[in-house]
Parts: sequence; structure tokens; C-alpha cells
Amino acid sequence: MAVEEEGLRVFQSVKIKIGEAKNIPPYPGPNKMRDCYCTVNLDQEEVFRTKIVEKSLCPFYGEDFYCEIPRSFRHLSFYVFDREVFRRGSSIGKVAVKKEDLQKYHGKDTWFQLQPVSADSEVQGKVHLELRLSEVITDSGVINHKLATRVLECQGLPIVNGQCDPYAAVSLLGPSRSEAKKTKVKRKTNNPQFDEVFYFEVTRPLSYTKRQFDVEEEDVDKLALRVDLWNASNLKFGDEFLGGVRVPLRVLGQAGVHDAWYFLQPRENGGKSVKVEELGSLRLNIVYTEDHVFPSEHYTPLRDLLLHSANVEPVSASTANILGEVCREKQEAAIPLVRLFLHYGKIVPFISAIAHAEVNRTQDPNTIFRGNSLTSKCIDETMKLAGMHYLQVTLKPIIDEICTEHKSCEIDPVKLKESENLETNRENLRHYVDRIFNVITTSGVRCPTVMCDIFFSLRESAATRFQVDQDVRYTAVSSFIFLRFFAPAILSPNLFHLRPHHPDPATSRTLTLISKTIQTLGSLAKSKSANFKESYMAAFYDYFNEQKYADAVKNFLDLISTSGKWDQKSIETPIMLKEGSVKLTIKRVDGKGSKGTKGRFMIKRAQGRNRFGLKNFKKRWFRLTNHEFTYHRTKGEGALCSIPIENILAVERLEEESFKMKNMFQVIQPERALYIQANNCVEARDWIDILTKVSQCNRKRLSTYHPSAYLNGHWLCCKLSADAAPGCTPCTGGLPANIQLDVDGDRETERIYSLFSTYMTKLIKMQEACGSKSVYDGPEQEEYSSFVIDDPQETYKTLKQIVSAVQTLEQQHTKYKRDKFKKTKIGSQEHPIGDKSFQCYIRQQSESSTYSI
Repeated sequence: MAVEEEGLRVFQSVKIKIGEAKNIPPYPGPNKMRDCYCTVNLDQEEVFRTKIVEKSLCPFYGEDFYCEIPRSFRHLSFYVFDREVFRRGSSIGKVAVKKEDLQKYHGKDTWFQLQPVSADSEVQGKVHLELRLSEVITDSGVINHKLATRVLECQGLPIVNGQCDPYAAVSLLGPSRSEAKKTKVKRKTNNPQFDEVFYFEVTRPLSYTKRQFDVEEEDVDKLALRVDLWNASNLKFGDEFLGGVRVPLRVLGQAGVHDAWYFLQPRENGGKSVKVEELGSLRLNIVYTEDHVFPSEHYTPLRDLLLHSANVEPVSASTANILGEVCREKQEAAIPLVRLFLHYGKIVPFISAIAHAEVNRTQDPNTIFRGNSLTSKCIDETMKLAGMHYLQVTLKPIIDEICTEHKSCEIDPVKLKESENLETNRENLRHYVDRIFNVITTSGVRCPTVMCDIFFSLRESAATRFQVDQDVRYTAVSSFIFLRFFAPAILSPNLFHLRPHHPDPATSRTLTLISKTIQTLGSLAKSKSANFKESYMAAFYDYFNEQKYADAVKNFLDLISTSGKWDQKSIETPIMLKEGSVKLTIKRVDGKGSKGTKGRFMIKRAQGRNRFGLKNFKKRWFRLTNHEFTYHRTKGEGALCSIPIENILAVERLEEESFKMKNMFQVIQPERALYIQANNCVEARDWIDILTKVSQCNRKRLSTYHPSAYLNGHWLCCKLSADAAPGCTPCTGGLPANIQLDVDGDRETERIYSLFSTYMTKLIKMQEACGSKSVYDGPEQEEYSSFVIDDPQETYKTLKQIVSAVQTLEQQHTKYKRDKFKKTKIGSQEHPIGDKSFQCYIRQQSESSTYSI
């Protein structure tokens, strides 16, 4: 989800590899082991949870998590929990990385020490304060000074044990004073509006004789204002600390007035006295990306160069190929290139061009597409994007079955347990391999068109280049569809969204054996048993040493490499797109509305309730396929309600004011609307996105809707009293109907610009290499040997155009940063004062005062 900033769209995303934890402290009991899991949190909002690793003090997770971040945040946090009795979790420790520090760890495997978790350190949110210092003359003629402190509001306070009833405690701190005053408690809100004023006397020294008030720095340095936020708890343990801020009175300056927002901070020395090394550590790989995307016209020069790549002769001189040459890893270049070319419908000609060039450079047909070239990485990425649903409908049912049945399939005699039978295990494994092989080789009709067209091109290029080898037309395709698509998905189903978590060790071993066998079956190698280093695998493979398996593979490869044969209507099996447990209530409509949300609404009330309240919200299991949207009482039960996709007229956010609940959205149908609360902001965004995408082509989609509920005789959003009033807000949308290819072309071009900018020195070096090759016909210089340059003059021409386009965009970014810095006001609601920005605020105020004088 993008945030608009003065014509610019800002996207935040994070990709995390949660590796493992080590040296977790043992459980204080006879059984020292723990059942640990890890969570990912934006501030304190949990957005992801790993599986539970049982009975381990060094749990391995091996899980990946990616999300678009839909809101601002201060910390990316990771908590390690121990599942104790009654299935409740107690925190062991945490890692909290500040947003501004994320780049330090970008793409690096890093061990983080776990830090103690305490209520005093678990803070988030901000507070708005106004301070005013004024003179007061007493009856005796003595001049006193009074500090008026106004606590206006807070935003984004943490929710403690499902509630937030905050109040503020205000104290004036000094060498001989600590006065404390409290606001009223605001119930059931984490965005309280206080707007209360407190007065504190600040007596001046007797030596003070000036008539004009001018605070002496030595006196002000001794005083500070402390504002602490607390949650009023009914528990016997007392109120919970939510965060605080300390404001030195020297911020008042000459004007004697200070109005600013502050980030809440942890309480000083509030943590537990625990040695950090006693809590263990967590291995993480964090990639945080922030894309600043300009309006589309700014990218025209670079985008045109990229999209023209397939037509450049030779293709090695094209902009896209040069990106692959200068990037440290081919994968870096492949990801944005594939998404950009898919968005503009040019992926097949581009991959065909670079694949044809690679085939012509290949000398041995047995090594075709075996390296990590730009061609291989681009095809891999295309299969992941365009083929994900094909993969799910083909493999997910049987993978789910393997993961739930837990049948023993170990065939290595050394690893066999005493209670297991080798022949039984072989039969179990053979049964699974046969079933997966059959579902793969009979799935050709469902292979996406774009993959078929690419495979057709690979097949033709390979057959033309190696005319003597009759099998090369098959191995060129099987090296991708089996080796890089099906086999990795079987091996690590969680990485391909076939399973939510990494499988347990025993199941993982079963999937490894299946993957090895399927990979060998698809390779069509001459001596298949020789492909296995392990004798037990070679013996097992003899089961499949029949011609029918080779024939089935060839028929399958023939089918998926025949261009233009695919018919989408042949896919009859529903594809499961998303499922999960969320809360809902239902708003019904009498009859069908013709425009907006027109029609008479009747609220479905819970039994015994006379109002539309929180008890109407029931926890339900939701399931979305490409055919219908259903909800169930629990997972696995029959559907309580089924909504055909064509009946979804709009999917929009529901404003928090409707029910005082966060992360809500509405699914609007002809005769009713579902109000749904997701578990967190990322999950809400995911549900809205995928429901919108899958229903985008519905003919009766609404153009307007009500962003709030109809309560107490009027719409909360537009205040209209007629419940049949048409929607007051335009529906969001404009997303592509094909949920596989939801790509923002400008964002991908911005990412490609960032890569070119990062590797600018290599672009310059490549220009030097072109010059060297043009004038020197001898052996290639070693410093230029890493570049593939077939035509120095054409390549140099393209490089010059790339540098020009990148420099133009660089100027735009520099201007944007400069303008933003000038407009940034520290202490505003958008840029609150934090622990590191206080001195910047003082300096900014000082410069402002100097300028005004």
C-alpha cells in the first residue's frame, strides 16, 4: 500500500528470513526443554508467527516472511515465546530494530542478542503537548512564574491484555520538586483526547530584576516536565506503564511557548536486571525496502530503453541484459525485470532473445541452462509469478496429505528406526512418488500460457542449436519445469505457499526423497541410477526404471512446450487462494440496491441484544477460492455461508469509528454486507487486496460506497439520515483482475533505477571495457573479463543512454530529498520529537529564531 507524499508514492516492504535461535535458557523444571515460536511485530502489532518447535533450546525455524507495510512504524520487532501449560505463551526475549537502523542489516545474516521483555520497555505511540510559561504577580508584589502544561491527545498507544484505558501523569521535575498531576481516564481507546491543562509554579531567584521575562539557562536546566501514560487496570498488579516523555524546560526559549508532538519512550532503568547473554540469540536476515515512486512520465526514458531490449541486436547490448551484467547477483536484476516485462506483456520476446543468445554460447547440450545466468533467473522468477496457482492446484492437495499423514518413508538403512520396516517405508515412498508424478504429468492442460510460450521458445532454440541430440528439446524444458519448479516446491513447500510453515524433520526428509526421485524422473538422463550417490536411492529408483515413466514425461513436456494450446476454461478445479480465522458480523439489505449501496438495511443482531454491538462479532474461519468466498464455524467444518465471486460488488475498508475496532473491512454483496475484522493491519490489507483482485471483473461492481456504518439513524461518514442513500465515497480499485500479475510498472522501473544507481561504478567500468575492446584486438584484459560484450559500439551506445536516464532520475530524487528536508518540521504530528531528534529540534528552533530576528 502506497503513501502519497506531494505527488510521490512511497512503498514500504520487508522480506525476512527467520533462521534459528540458539542458547535459549532452559526451562526451570525437571524438563529443561522448551516449545518455542517466534513472532514478527510492527511495533507491538503481531503480523507473523512461526511454527512451534518442540523440545529444543536451539530451535530451527527456516521460515520466510514478506509483506507490504501499510502504515508508519518505529520498530521492527521479533519476540521469542515459550508455549507453556494451557497452550499460553510466555516471552523469553526480543529483538527490536529501529526503522532508521534497518539498512545496517540489509540482506545480511545477523545474529541478534535477545533482550529482556518488560512492560516498562514495551512502548509505542506519541503525545501532543503544549507548554506555556507566564509571569504572575502575587498580592505581595512578588513575581512568580507559572508553567501551563496542556496535554492534548495521544495516538497509537499499545493495547494491554485486550484493552486500553489510558490516563496521563504530569510531573515537574527538579532538584527539590516532583509534583504530579493526573488527567481523567479515557475508556476503551488507544487514541485518547485529553485536552487538559495543569499549572506548576516556577519561582524565579531573588536576584531577578529584569522586567522583561528572560529565563536564565542555568535555572531552566534544573527543571524538566515528565509526562507518563498509564493504562488504568482493574488487576491487582496495578496500572501498566504505556510510555513517557521528558521535556527539558529550555525548549521554551525566549518566547516561553512550546507546542510539539513527542514519541513516547521506555521508562529509564525500567527493564529487568537480566544478563543479555543469558537469553540466547536469534539469526535473522532482514531486507527492508522503501520505494519513492515519481509520476509515470519521469520513468519514460529508462522504461523505453528497458522495453526495447528484446529488439536490440545483439541482445547482450540491451539495457536489460546490461543490468544483469553489472548486478552482483543475477537474481537482483531478474526480479524487477520479470515483473516489468510481465506488466507490459513483453516477457516472452525478452526471455526468448536472451535464451537464444545463451544457447548459441553453449558448447555441450548436457550443460544447457545449468548455470545461474540471467536467462535462468528470469525464467525462475516468471514461473514463480505466473505459475504459483498452477503449482497450488497441482501439488497442494497431495503435499497437504503427506504433511498430515506422517507416514514413515525413510529408506536409508542407517537412519531406520527399530520400530520401522524398510519394505513398508519403500512402499509408502513409492506410493507418494507415483501420485505426485501422475498429478504433474497430467497437469499440462493447466500450465499457464506465458510459461508454455517460453518453453516453446527454449525447445526451438535448443533443437536448432543441437540438431544431432534428439533429447535436447526435452531437457531444455525439463531443466526448468522439473529441476527449478516442481522439485523445489516439493522440497520446501512453505517457500511456494503450499504450506504455512516449514515441515517437521520427518516430513521434510520424506519430501526430500520424493523431490530427488521426481527430479531424476523428469531429467530423462541416460543412466538414471548413476545420478544417485546413495546406493539406497539407486535401488529405490529401480521401481521406476520403466519406459512408461519416460513416455509420460515426454508427453507432458510436448504438451507444455506447444505454444498457444492452453484454454483457461479447461481449469475446473477451484484454487484455494487464502484462508484464515477472523471476526465478522453481517449487515443485511432488503432487496437489491441499484446504485452505490442503495436499499433498506436491517442489522442482524445477536440473540438477546437490542443494539449493534461487539457481541455481534463472531470468530469464523474464512476461505477464498477463485470460485467462492466462504466462512465456517471452524476450520474443516461445512460452510455456514458461500458467496460466489461474481456476487462481490466491492471490498473496502471500514472506518474505525464505526465500532471502535481496528483493521476492519467490508465485503459488499447485492443483498448484504459482511463487516470483518482482521487480526492485524497486514492481514487486513492482504484480504482486501486479494478479494478486490479476484472480483475486479464483476460486471455489477459498485462505483461508490459508505466507508462507515449506518448507526443511530444516520451514516457516520456522510451524516445522511436515509439508510438508502447512495455511497458517498468513490470505490477504490484499478487493480488488475489477474491476481498472479499484480505489478506496478513504475515501481519496478524505480527499483531498476536504484540498481543502476548502486552499480554506477560498474557501468562506467563497462564503458571502459567497450572502449578497450574497440581499439585493442589482443587478449581480453583481466579487469574487463567479467563482462559479456559481443558488440562494443552498440553496447557503449546503450550504456551512454542508461547513464543519462539514471542521472536525470538522480536529480529528481535529490531535489525531492532537499525539498522534503526544508519542509520537515520536527515536532509536528508527522515528525514527532524522538530520543535522537531532540537536538535537531533545538537547532531548528534556534535557526528559525535567528532568521526571524
